[in-house]
Amino acid sequence: MLVDYAHQGSPEDKDDPRSDLPTLLRKDLVDADRDEYAVVAFSHLDTDHVQGASEFFHFDHAKKYQGGERKKIEMLWVPASAISEVGVDDDGRVIREEARHRLKEGYGIRVFSRPERLKDWLKANGLKVEDRASLFVDAGQLVRDFALNVDGVEFFAHSPHAKRINDRGVEDRNGDALVFQARFLESGSTTDVLMTADVDHEVLAEIVDITRAKKNDDRLHWNVYKLPHHCSYKSIGPEKGKNQTVPTEQIKWLCEEQGEDLGYVISTSKPIPVKGTDEDDDVQPPHRQAANYYKNEVVDSSRFLVTMEHPNQLFPKPIVIKITGDGAYMKRLGGMGAAVAVSSSAPRAGRR
Repeated sequence: MLVDYAHQGSPEDKDDPRSDLPTLLRKDLVDADRDEYAVVAFSHLDTDHVQGASEFFHFDHAKKYQGGERKKIEMLWVPASAISEVGVDDDGRVIREEARHRLKEGYGIRVFSRPERLKDWLKANGLKVEDRASLFVDAGQLVRDFALNVDGVEFFAHSPHAKRINDRGVEDRNGDALVFQARFLESGSTTDVLMTADVDHEVLAEIVDITRAKKNDDRLHWNVYKLPHHCSYKSIGPEKGKNQTVPTEQIKWLCEEQGEDLGYVISTSKPIPVKGTDEDDDVQPPHRQAANYYKNEVVDSSRFLVTMEHPNQLFPKPIVIKITGDGAYMKRLGGMGAAVAVSSSAPRAGRR
């Protein structure tokens, strides 16, 4: 399974520290003795989540995206906005057309949202909601293609959720992006990974409120937290803060009560800015104040991992988390053992 794809590195530029993503992923598939993906999930269609996808993947809807070393996708996951959105171009447009093709033909896709959102689109293509109801996954549901005791993993959908869909009539890529918990079962122990796309604190607050109201607190438990929006302060609270962002009530509960003390917080981002530098004034994430919140209040600073800082900024390498019966481990570079273990106790509300 692959979540998002954005090849932004320049392998021919020796000074570009970013990875050669196609080469790394092809090696992963070889190591796994596979030639295609069981699932590819695109959380939303922003360029930094889809760039280069039209060159790497085999897409069924057009022959120009087939053949060669392109990798096939058995099941495509997208939010409903990836189908209904207009005006999208480049790689995002290719993914939209593939999603539309699969939904129209009725195979190889899961659309996250209530099917009524696409009622008009389905009607324009000679279909009714009932014709494709089995291809939709609503928030608050498990993805039915996986069973924990059979596959060793299950996925619980958090977003897009009904409140946002019912309250608004406009598209919002970040707000309507895929948010889900992956729960892994290994040797009788469970490990939870929370994937949060680029949602802000308001969307996370809605997710927390709805989840708690449904008494599904354990579905927001995490051992590994993939931070939303590349360590943006806006995913914590409304104000950046001078040295540390102050979380809203819901974010405080999610980060400080639902996570494990020995868990990992991962920022998929550029290096965290240094105070007083030009990068520190950038409105775009990552934000130093947000990073300080996670390092000071959520996990030990050694468990706050930044993709473009690991193991250092000059020569960053992919962060590899291995999930075992003893929990989740960050693998040491060179494959020599593991750094530290994450508590693999049964999911619960409250980490302490």
